[in-house]
Amino acid sequence: MITCADLLTPLYDRLHELILSQPVIAADETTLKVVSENKAKCYMWVYISGADSSEGALPNTDIPNTVLYDYQSNCAGQCAGDYLQGYSSYLQVDGYAGYQKTQDTLAGRWAHARRKFVEAKIVQGKQSSGRADWAMNHIQKLYRIETQIKASTTEEQQPIKQEKSTILLKQSEAWLVKSEPQVLAKSKLSEAITYSLNQWDKLNKYTQNGQLSIDDYRAERAIKPFVIGRKNWLFSQTAKGAKASAILYSIIETSKANGLTPFDYMRHLLEHITYTG
Repeated sequence: MITCADLLTPLYDRLHELILSQPVIAADETTLKVVSENKAKCYMWVYISGADSSEGALPNTDIPNTVLYDYQSNCAGQCAGDYLQGYSSYLQVDGYAGYQKTQDTLAGRWAHARRKFVEAKIVQGKQSSGRADWAMNHIQKLYRIETQIKASTTEEQQPIKQEKSTILLKQSEAWLVKSEPQVLAKSKLSEAITYSLNQWDKLNKYTQNGQLSIDDYRAERAIKPFVIGRKNWLFSQTAKGAKASAILYSIIETSKANGLTPFDYMRHLLEHITYTG
């Protein structure tokens, strides 16, 4: 029996080829329960390029808006390396070590570093002012620069980042190095400082290329349907079903990212695609 996913596989494969040709990709992942895989640890990965909508987030660029999901089991970090085989440009990710297995230039996300200082601030207490506050305020200054240059072209953004953001980053690094031996080991603040220092090279990458952002919330948002799914539909019955979900979600989310109505777009595809499998 030919399924909807079978019909859409050629389009999915074309989108996969397209995303591998882009200068910047962001990625994220989450675990997924698949009943037929027994005790195997399964993952749903997402890879995105472009912007949130057809209006675009990067002025004067032609980077297409794509959202691609990939289901894999029992391969952990190697999944990203396999899916992105042949890609060698910028990949914006969190601190998950598995991304080291790719051939890409890894760029970090400041939201992850900031989140850890927010956790440290909660432990520190709202009524007191300490190291966590200093870190959060300094990170906020970096975000403020990004907001100020958001409407500029990528060519215009890079020299501004080099001039203004680099100074703040050097100040932050000096503070982190100085603070690390002064804080209580295994505390939330220690965890935040250690994470930032371990990710420092990646966290600095966004200043090197105007097409890179200080952050990319899209990848986190794009993986949420499967995070929420664990609480709603709970699991996929088979690996084939999980792969079909990856294909269907990819087509639907990519259509939404390009300002299309998913129902109308899917109906158009199913009315005009010829199965060649």
